[in-house]
Amino acid sequence: MGKTPAQRAAKHGDKAQLPAGTQVPANPTTQRTPQQAKTNANLVVIAAAATALFMFWYYHLLVLNQMTQLSGGLAMPDSLIGGYSMEYLATLRSALDADALGQLSYVHKTAGTLFPLIFGFAWLLIIGLNTRRRSLRWVLWAAPILFVIADLWENVVIDGVLGSAELASGDAALASFLTVARWVLLGLSLVASVVAVFSSRTARPPELVAEDKD
Repeated sequence: MGKTPAQRAAKHGDKAQLPAGTQVPANPTTQRTPQQAKTNANLVVIAAAATALFMFWYYHLLVLNQMTQLSGGLAMPDSLIGGYSMEYLATLRSALDADALGQLSYVHKTAGTLFPLIFGFAWLLIIGLNTRRRSLRWVLWAAPILFVIADLWENVVIDGVLGSAELASGDAALASFLTVARWVLLGLSLVASVVAVFSSRTARPPELVAEDKD
């Protein structure tokens, strides 16, 4: 004969009142509301985006700009948004000595690697958290993913072109193409994040939009 709820409570305590299969949280005070979870996610996004912007400034506007002091005023290939010719690379090669080439290679392996990885991570978060449609999310993710690939590949190609014994036209053209591609993809990534945020705002229920306006 089954025991009554009062008998089960007297024997097992409060756990006896819970339905079968229900587990008591180890620490109920750690439960977060959806709003708290969203706030925490937004803080992570803000921190990642701020770090990416700082790395952009440090890499492009500070370090690469300082490298011109070692090349007689010639800009590093990474900074040339419109690309460059084989003749420009040949001139740059003659202006950079072995120590300068080693320093540029070191920059590519440190700040030149950290920036695209941090930027890609931050923009994937921004797009992922603001885009509900899976198909649209993957379309928007394509830009930052391709940017990371193009940027890292560009670093390797530029180091190879400047450090090779002989400058090949094919390698020079590839380096220029990757430089233009990375800048285009960087711009498309920024546009993709704007589209993601805008689509998130327009897809919200009317009552939530009204609450934001109050």
